[in-house]
Amino acid sequence: MIEWISSDGLTEYADAVAFMEARAAAIAAGTALECVWLVEHPPLYTAGTSAKASDLVDPDRFPVHTTQRGGQYTYHGPGQRVAYVMLDVGNRGRDVRRFVQDLEAWVISTLAEFNLTGHIREGRVGVWIERPDRPATVNGDIAEDKIAAIGIRLRKWVSFHGLSINVEPDLEHFDGIVPCGITDYGVTSLVDLGLPVTMADVDIALRRSFDTVFPALTQSADAD
Repeated sequence: MIEWISSDGLTEYADAVAFMEARAAAIAAGTALECVWLVEHPPLYTAGTSAKASDLVDPDRFPVHTTQRGGQYTYHGPGQRVAYVMLDVGNRGRDVRRFVQDLEAWVISTLAEFNLTGHIREGRVGVWIERPDRPATVNGDIAEDKIAAIGIRLRKWVSFHGLSINVEPDLEHFDGIVPCGITDYGVTSLVDLGLPVTMADVDIALRRSFDTVFPALTQSADAD
């Protein structure tokens, strides 16, 4: 079984990290269930293990948290659904690349609930939406905006951190960073795309599509 937790209000980032680390340790020890935690944060920036100082454009705009997840700079804030995944990757094939692909597939399946087609692009982390309503890129490609970010950490083959989907955040808040180090593309949200979607709608879609990507475990595995 997987425990689902949904927190009301805004969760402080340091509190979230402390909870994830404790829960991941308990999962590795076999004393707690796997967990998916749905939260919103107050406005803040996080710096992943590959973050470049030059990508923090406005360091005084919001609090900046250095984090152990993979990736570069990311924004979190109200109107964005963050899904923290504390899963036993050791008992799910011990394939980190496949695990990240499964997280991407989960996002894409969730977006499909709203008749949106999410895309994965080589060299660009996250999930992207094509914007044929906008001018093509300098290379003649269809314009694209990022709608979801992914960044994880594994400890003893248990994951923590996870993904974020832009439901209705203030998109101007992304201007204080170069999101994930990518400069040639924009950021969008479900509401920005004209969809009257609420956070509750997204939570239902996340829950409904999760089992199609991450089947329940039937046995536990010893952690390294």
